[in-house]
Amino acid sequence: MTLDRSGWARSVGGANPYLTLYARAGVSREQADGDAAALRIHELPSARGCTYVVPAPDFALALRCGRDAAQTPLKVAAKIGVTAKEIDTLCEAIATSLKKGPLDPDGIREATGSASRNLGAEGVKKGMTTTLPLALGLLQSTGVIRRVPVNGRLDQQRYKYAVWNLKPLKISDDEVFVELARRYFRWIGPATMAEFQWFSGLGVKAAKAAVEPLRLSVVDDNRLLFPDDLDALRAFKPPKRPVISLIASIDSLIHHRRDHLSMLDSADTAFAGDKGPVSGGRIADIPNHAIVDRGRIVGVWEYDPSAEKIVYLTFGGASKEIASAVAHTESFIRDQLGDARSFSLDSPKSREPRLRQLREES
Repeated sequence: MTLDRSGWARSVGGANPYLTLYARAGVSREQADGDAAALRIHELPSARGCTYVVPAPDFALALRCGRDAAQTPLKVAAKIGVTAKEIDTLCEAIATSLKKGPLDPDGIREATGSASRNLGAEGVKKGMTTTLPLALGLLQSTGVIRRVPVNGRLDQQRYKYAVWNLKPLKISDDEVFVELARRYFRWIGPATMAEFQWFSGLGVKAAKAAVEPLRLSVVDDNRLLFPDDLDALRAFKPPKRPVISLIASIDSLIHHRRDHLSMLDSADTAFAGDKGPVSGGRIADIPNHAIVDRGRIVGVWEYDPSAEKIVYLTFGGASKEIASAVAHTESFIRDQLGDARSFSLDSPKSREPRLRQLREES
């Protein structure tokens, strides 16, 4: 399966999961939505508390990796008088209300009555309006319930909740992160310890403990990968002809190491930001979707839904291979997605400055 090999696909209400599957395997939106409906893939809170679309064999692992992050809001709420007993009672009420079928948050609030409460001005200061999201987050992190997209799509953030009762992993916390490290270095190695530490959300000591049992090989002084992958890397001969793909700005190829500079021929390559051009050497995350060729970022792109066109800029000159890849991805977005948002709040209007810059530079 694509996600087994490329890694979990970061999801923030944007098009990345679809673009990930399409760029690598030509998966249609209909097929991806069908896989999600059949629970062959699912969006879950995981590493660092961030949401990823993950394959079924990793559901329990992904949730376990995000469990500590799910506890953080409860600790904050405790400081304004929310007790563990209160949340437990609300969790029981929610689970009972969902036995009759999926409900959206308003439906759950109505069904559970006074079990949830408004947290007032103090709660607003902490970013918490009511206790309901606290309980929903806890239940989801433990696999008791799951979120179901209201329209079945992965590029939006409107959900209902359904009973799940996912079977938990019966391994220790230490073993959980060894398994995460095992997957991580298969997905994206060679990678540094610092990069794994960022992805996993672990501290230095815990990250080292998770990686040590894997007995990874070292390449380029500080990058790690499995010994058999090192053999394959040394034997690999890059294709002579371009292999072009259009991917999202948070595609696993870029996101898992968070090191776009290693994929650029020049750190001074300019990207199109919301307030003007930004140097690739001065940003932690790229603001545009990327065009890649054999592991290198060779250009950037955005989708203009009003024109139903991809607007793009290449760093080393245009080519027929890039034009062909753009045309295929443009058709996929136009006919199946309708838009290619970077994240939930990305909109055609907010994208206008970036589109304008790309047009001016191309």
